[in-house]
Amino acid sequence: MSVLTKLTTTEAKVFLRDPGAPAVVVGIPLALLLVFGLMPGANDPDPKYGGHSALATVIAPMAVTILIAMLALTQFPNALGTYREKGLLKRLSASPVPPSRLLTAQLLVNLAAVVVVVALIVGVGALALGVELPANPAGFLLSLVLGALALFSVGLLVAALAPTGRAASGIGSALFFPMLALGGVWVPKEQLPPFLQHVADVLPLGATLNALRATWAGDAPEVLQLGAMAAFALVCTTIATRVFRWM
Repeated sequence: MSVLTKLTTTEAKVFLRDPGAPAVVVGIPLALLLVFGLMPGANDPDPKYGGHSALATVIAPMAVTILIAMLALTQFPNALGTYREKGLLKRLSASPVPPSRLLTAQLLVNLAAVVVVVALIVGVGALALGVELPANPAGFLLSLVLGALALFSVGLLVAALAPTGRAASGIGSALFFPMLALGGVWVPKEQLPPFLQHVADVLPLGATLNALRATWAGDAPEVLQLGAMAAFALVCTTIATRVFRWM
């Protein structure tokens, strides 16, 4: 068994050992989907959404986006900040095991959680609430991958600089909630002023949400949204790898 495999297995056990993390990661998106999905008319075709339901084109993509953002901006940087605080990263930097292996293992565990919970959201939505499946599956997968890369790159930048787990969580939360407001989560993009609609398309959370909304309805994601996600992933990852502190 390779070092990366062992580290990934260990990190997965640590992730699952904390009952709070899996409960929050799974519970909040599914609760959001079920609470809004059980409201009268939530799954009825609506001309405002091109004949699709609000549940499929607003609520389900929102649940997926919030899931990714919670993991990327809070769980992921908090874990690495805690390891730095406890001196684990410093010890790894002096061992034959490259510290980057731990970073990769953390990313793999969190991305696996994204895949599992997205499958749950789509499956529970379809089976329990009758939510239509993403009508543009290729575009949906592309938007999901780019969105995850963009948001986790922001989380990596937070983890690169935060000295402790608490600091990482605080910085991540300080980014998470404004992104919700400006990204079209609290107020749908269509109801935002024109300037904020453009902002929602270029922030990583908003770009992810709106690309998922489009693909769930069968449309293609906008080039601006895909470009914004790719740019955030590239720029934030590049900066994070240069400034990352192992101790």
